[in-house]
Amino acid sequence: MTQTPDDFGRIEAGSTLVVQRWLPGPVDRIWRYLIDSDLRAKWLAAGEMTLAPGAGFELVWRNDTLSAADDPRPAGFPEEQRMASHVIAVDPMRMLTFAWGTGDVTFELTPKGERVLLTLTHRGLSDPAARSMIAAGWHMHLDILTAQVQEIPAGSFWSGWATLRSVYETRL
Repeated sequence: MTQTPDDFGRIEAGSTLVVQRWLPGPVDRIWRYLIDSDLRAKWLAAGEMTLAPGAGFELVWRNDTLSAADDPRPAGFPEEQRMASHVIAVDPMRMLTFAWGTGDVTFELTPKGERVLLTLTHRGLSDPAARSMIAAGWHMHLDILTAQVQEIPAGSFWSGWATLRSVYETRL
C-alpha cells in the first residue's frame, strides 16, 4: 500500500474528518459506487438506500470480504456490523449526506476533466480516542474504492487498517 501525503485525512474544527481521493470518471460511475448497495459493498458496506431526505436505511459491514483469507479480523470486531441510518441530503451526481451515529457523513463529487474528486467529510467525531480508528477505516475503505474503480487489486482491509491506525495515532 503506497501512500502519498494527500491520501491522509485531516481533522478540521476539532471534530470533523476530511479525506479526499482523485478517482477516474465519469462522475455517474463514482455516484453508483455511493448509492448502489452491491457496488458499495465492494468497498464499504451494503444497504439498500432510497435517495430522499429522511429515508431510513441500514449499512451492513462485512470487512472480512474486503480482506485476504490470511488477513484475520482483529479481536473485538464482529464478523458483521450493522448501523441504522437515514439520508439527510442528496444532490444527484454531486453530494450525498447521511446520518452516522451522532454525526453525519457527506460525500461530494467534483468532476474535473476525466477525473472526479471525492471529498468525504465525517462530522461529529467528538471522541478523540476513536478518531484514529475511524480515520484509518475511512482511509482503507477509500483505498479499496480507488482500486475498484481503477479495476486493480485492492489491499487487504484488516492489515491495511491496522497499519493506518498506527499512522493516524501519530498524525491526528
